[in-house]
Amino acid sequence: MSITIPKIVVIGGGAGGLELATQLGHKLGKKNQADILLIDKNRTHIWKPLLHEVATGSIDPDLDGVVYSAHAAKHHYRFQLGTFCNIDQSNKTITLSALNDELGHTILPGRTVRYDHLVIAIGSVSNDFNTPGIKEHCYFLDSSQQAERFQHSLLDSFTRLHQDDNQQQSLNIAIVGGGATGVELSAELYHVSELLKLYGLTNMSSKRLHIHLIEAGPRILPALPERIATSAKRELLKLGVNVREQTQVKEGTEQGFITKDEEHIDADIMVWAAGVKAPDFIKDLGVFELTRSNQIQVNEFLQSTVDESIFVLGDCCAFTQADGKQVPPRAQSAHQMAQCVEKNLIATLKQQPLRGFKYSDHGSLVNLSSYSTVGNLMGNLTSNTFFIEGKIARFMYISLYRMHQRAIHGSAKTFALWISEKVLRVVRPKMKLH
Repeated sequence: MSITIPKIVVIGGGAGGLELATQLGHKLGKKNQADILLIDKNRTHIWKPLLHEVATGSIDPDLDGVVYSAHAAKHHYRFQLGTFCNIDQSNKTITLSALNDELGHTILPGRTVRYDHLVIAIGSVSNDFNTPGIKEHCYFLDSSQQAERFQHSLLDSFTRLHQDDNQQQSLNIAIVGGGATGVELSAELYHVSELLKLYGLTNMSSKRLHIHLIEAGPRILPALPERIATSAKRELLKLGVNVREQTQVKEGTEQGFITKDEEHIDADIMVWAAGVKAPDFIKDLGVFELTRSNQIQVNEFLQSTVDESIFVLGDCCAFTQADGKQVPPRAQSAHQMAQCVEKNLIATLKQQPLRGFKYSDHGSLVNLSSYSTVGNLMGNLTSNTFFIEGKIARFMYISLYRMHQRAIHGSAKTFALWISEKVLRVVRPKMKLH
């Protein structure tokens, strides 16, 4: 007589979802104490804070991404390719939409997947606030595919400028959203425009690049301390970025953006990186209690308020802290939530008390490509906040990615990956040129 083991389904292989599936695979899947299934609509994982580097070609997702199926085989969980589209709480099943190839041919029809415990970790997307023309004319950087689309357009524009006989022509890029993505993308664009000289595009340089960074609020990096914002703005201005604060965009057109004051900001390439929300289909399910930005409301244990068998983590999770503030949508939040959900799922299986979630803000770092890194670190032993910049801040920024790699690969493989990156740097181009 076979024993049925509990089935834990994790939807979304982002920073939190992949870390959770990995740890549950080691602690439950390996011992056959639970069947762990990770579902994602993509075949590979890229750490979301690095998408601006994918967009500029500084990172090649084909080489730097994590292939879910291969990772699952090594870490004792299963992976299934699919897009979550519906849920049946009473029967504890979720529905995945039909899987089609690039030509529209059906690979797999719509499917249902049973679960005993469900974790929703579907992340977030950019919020265009229903601004006219944005969906039609702007690039978004919510996924690796979108970042690669932008990178191809950018490379085409660089090539056009290089081969244009008129050396006075320039490339205008307008980025709406002065958060970390917009700020880091602005600096990275200047960096790669200088690298082009190494690969034969000698007529292209940062002098022919004009970047407008547009922020509706009173300052860039509104979620971070003012000292960080001031330091980042100073560095961007040195590079030549036109930082436009208190500038609200009311429309996007083929030629650029129109502001609330009827000013036209011309742009050859337009990027929307302002605001985040959980995907709209969550609202269409009509199941969960949601915030205005579609985030799912949870209790103190990160269980959805409508069903205790459903946990939520990451950017799509709305957790209200004791001071009334919501946990911000950051990678460190997803990492901490994944650890809490892991402990609570194991406690649930053992019929032990659950542990309440408590968010610890360890500070924030903003990487301005090779030019500078600025940020603040929260002191663990005191209530002090330490402002850091330069090489120390750059080291700490890189360490965050290494911590993510360690969580999904383990210490030994993370060290091996670091060595291989050093070796490949000798033979690989410094930017993706295709």
